[in-house]
Order: sequence, then structure tokens, then C-alpha cells
Amino acid sequence: MDFVRSIGRWSMTGLVVNCIIGSGIFGLPGELNRLLGRASPLAMILAGLLMATIMAPAAEVASQFSEPGGAYLYARRSFGRFVGLQIGWFSLLSCVAAGAAIANLFVVYLTGQVPSAGQGSLRALVLLAFVGIPASINCFGVTKGAILSNFLVLLKIVPLLVVIVLGVARFSTRVEIIHSAEILAPGWGNWLSALLVLMFAYQGFEYAIIAGGEMENPRRSIPFALGVGLLVVVAVYTLLQFVTLATIGTSTSPRSVADTAFRLMGPVGGILITLAVLISTGGANSSLMLESPRLVFSLAAEGEFPAPLARLHPRFHTPVVAIVCFAALVWVLAVSGGFFWLLELTAAASMIMYISICAALFRLRQNSSPGALRVPFGPVLSAIGIVTSIVLITRLQRSQALLMGVTVLVAAANWQITRKR
Repeated sequence: MDFVRSIGRWSMTGLVVNCIIGSGIFGLPGELNRLLGRASPLAMILAGLLMATIMAPAAEVASQFSEPGGAYLYARRSFGRFVGLQIGWFSLLSCVAAGAAIANLFVVYLTGQVPSAGQGSLRALVLLAFVGIPASINCFGVTKGAILSNFLVLLKIVPLLVVIVLGVARFSTRVEIIHSAEILAPGWGNWLSALLVLMFAYQGFEYAIIAGGEMENPRRSIPFALGVGLLVVVAVYTLLQFVTLATIGTSTSPRSVADTAFRLMGPVGGILITLAVLISTGGANSSLMLESPRLVFSLAAEGEFPAPLARLHPRFHTPVVAIVCFAALVWVLAVSGGFFWLLELTAAASMIMYISICAALFRLRQNSSPGALRVPFGPVLSAIGIVTSIVLITRLQRSQALLMGVTVLVAAANWQITRKR
């Protein structure tokens, strides 16, 4: 039984935007202000350019595969089973941690309106509903999951555009040029820390390409969706950071976007952005629930995970067992972790995936067919992406680095067990 190819070019673009614009942009402006002050909008642009050096090679690599699996599949085909399994586990860690971080931010903003939602057993129940509802919808077919994702993309973008338009209209005539001293003042440490957390805000495309087995013409759809999606996200992020900085200054509030909307529109603005956060995190979560279980399915289909995880529902052609197991992992980590700790862990695990994707470009160029997609300066961009990812990984905290090390050992043990089989 095969997957149904029903995700078109624009639906794929919607998935990319939905996966990237999730929780990060609502939780990060205040943190960027703390780290960089008035230079924070420049960090948005720089992080977008750095992400482009990774997404461009990813577009070339992903266009050569039509099966689900994403970075795991590319690494396995390029470097063998052991490396592929390591990347598979890091991909799974990134997906689960991202889902848990998104769920935590949902609770943070919901608590602003319903304080009891962030406490005790009620918090656990809210997280269960947040994770369980989109997981259930995605069990009934990829088309329904894609429609839900596209609908939530529109709902999340509109409030952000309202804030951007109002802010630009108010402050465009009062733009102050930032001086080089303000750019250099935070120091390299703060800049690297800012770029690490921003990689979380810009990450997510790697989840969208996991569902390669359900895309119409992935060779054309993936490069188009990645390019258009990144342009949309960079524009929204940079303008929103500028408006936030112009409206509330270098405030380090964890609800800085909501505070900005309150200043621009009054109480209605604060409520509007709170609703936008709830919808946006829900949208990003729905996309994760659509794509990430396909990674679990792919690992099981290759014999790395238990065989029941590779079963498709006879009617809906969806990996129901994989979806349920993935949702359960997200819920457990969401209940036990905090937003920024999970955010940095997600970004670091994604860096491992990015290194493998960029490295795969070199290997695939040696063996690919003459008609395969060729990104201009692909090897140069891949080298930049690898160096950037390695530098950012060095910013990990000890507990996060420990969990990354445990992931390596678990993947190695998984390889030993399946190798004997």
C-alpha cells in the first residue's frame, strides 16, 4: 500500500510557511532585544541569509527523492545505514522538541487570558488537547491535514500583517539609523546566542520535506516551496521586529508582540495577537503532526523501528500508529520542559540535520542523473551552511549537550540491534 500524492506546489509552500512561522516569532523579539538591543532587526535578516545557505542545498538534495523521510533518507542513501540512523534520531529529537516548545508557548499565551491553564493537571490536559486534536485530524488523511494547515496559515498571517501595516504607517517617518557601535556593542557571544535562537525561528522547512512521498512532483514542488516560503518569512520577521522595536523599544517582555499590538490598537490589539499566537502555534503543530510521523514511518519501513509503525491505515492511507506514538512523545516532553530550553535544543538538533543535508549535496552530485536540479554555487553554500551549524552548536548548555550525546548513544545502540537482525 502506497501514500497518496495529494500535496501540490502551493500547499507545500503553505506547509513550509506554517512550519517556520510557528511559535518563535511570538516568543523571541523580547529575547533578541535583551541580547542585541536596537540591532535586533539586522539579526533577523542575517539569520535569514544564513538559513538560505542551508535551504538552497536542501532544495537540490530533496528534489532527488520521492519517498518520505527527509534528512534521514538523504543521509542513509548518501552515507550508509549507520550515519542515516544517527540523523534519523536527531531528526526525531528535533521534531519532538519543536512540538513540545510550540505547545509550551501556547500555554504561556493562554495563561495570559486563563491563568489556571498554566497550572498542574489542567496544564497537562490543555497540552494533551493541543497535541491530540491535530494528530487525530491527520489520522483521517493527508489532504485533510494539508487543508487544515493552509487554513491556519491564513489565520496566523493576517494579524501579523495588521500589526506590521499599522506599525510601519506610524513609524516609517521616524526611522533612526543604527550606528556601527550599536551593532558591535553586544559582542560576539550575544550575536552567536541570538543567531542560535533565531535558527529555531527560521527552522521548520526540514519538517515540511519529510512528507516527500505525498507530494505532487517533488522535484519541482520542493525548490519552489522552499524559495517562496523563505522570502515570505524573512519579510514578515524583519518587519515585525522593526515594528516591535519602534513601538515598545528594547523591552525584554516574553509577550513583546502582544505588548506592541496593545500599544498600536489598545486592548483589542492585545487580544488579537493572543488569539494569533494560539492559532499560529496550533497551525505549526498541525503541520508537525502531518509531516513528522512520516519520519517515524520511514525509519520503521527501513527496518530501524518496530514494523507496526510502518503500517498504513487501509482506508485513509495514513501511518496512524506512527502519528499516535509521535503525539505521545511530544506531549510527554511538553509537560516536562520549558519554552527556551526546548527552543535551543530543537535548534541544535536541527543543526545536525542541516550538516547532513549540506554534506549529502557533495555525495549526490557525484552520483545523480544529468537532469537533476543544480543550485548555483551549491558546494560553496553547503560549506557555509556546515560551518555555520557547527559554530552555533557550540553555544549549547551542558544539559542540552548531554541530551544530544545520549541521542548519539541511543542511535548507535539502535544500529547494533538492527544490524544483528
